[in-house]
Amino acid sequence: MLIRSVRHKGLKRLILQDDPSGLPGQYAVKIRTIVSFLQDMESEDELADVPHWKAHRLTGDRRGIWSLVVSKNWRLTFRIDKHELEILDLDFEDYH
Repeated sequence: MLIRSVRHKGLKRLILQDDPSGLPGQYAVKIRTIVSFLQDMESEDELADVPHWKAHRLTGDRRGIWSLVVSKNWRLTFRIDKHELEILDLDFEDYH
């Protein structure tokens, strides 16, 4: 899937310039792996293929946003445009 928009500056730098300097060093490899997986993905059903990322949709005021575990508190979050098959608003955040 095409990643159309990225919110986190460090994450954007990693994707566009392969520069992880804006992300915590201990998570850079895992984040790079997840981003590569998302870019290669053809449908959201593939998120279930990697159970240790605990892919799930958020609820409440964040309904429809996907969350993937990076660490205990940190997540990659994003929306999926099913019609365009694009990832929107990709973010690296601690929303707990």
